[in-house]
Amino acid sequence: MTTNDNAPTPVKYAPEPTPRLDWAAVAPDVFKAMVRLDAAAQQGLEPKLRELVKIRASQLNHCAYCIDIHSKDALAAGESVERIIQLNAWEESAHFYTEKELAALELTEAVTVLTDGFVPDEVYERAAKHFEEAELVQLIASIAVINAWNRFGVTCRRVPGHYQPGGHA
Repeated sequence: MTTNDNAPTPVKYAPEPTPRLDWAAVAPDVFKAMVRLDAAAQQGLEPKLRELVKIRASQLNHCAYCIDIHSKDALAAGESVERIIQLNAWEESAHFYTEKELAALELTEAVTVLTDGFVPDEVYERAAKHFEEAELVQLIASIAVINAWNRFGVTCRRVPGHYQPGGHA
């Protein structure tokens, strides 16, 4: 018997964490209300923009579960890998995004990181220049809802990696 000294060594990854709580099963009415609120918040927003906002808020909140979901949904909606990768450094990679997307990302950060203070007037005004009032309300609602989802995901330790695009529809 011969051995292949050039055979690749199998990669040993860290163990997958165990979820803390299946909150959707324990509180199905809360979960269903969140799904309805999410669906209402998404109306009128372009799918790729909506997913970029959800990814960015999830990055800020360190919600790997939501990053997984929304990166996959963004790809399924036709978003490029490059723009998703650059999203974590969007200010330095502004040339990858439209002015409207940049205004949405800036507003996402201001609404998500409220510990930095109130949403600055100039951030709100920049978003208001690019979004009609109704669309701006939908954008703010989408930012608020993804922040709520992030808090459930992080607190209950939802595990990324198993989601298939469109799986939460």
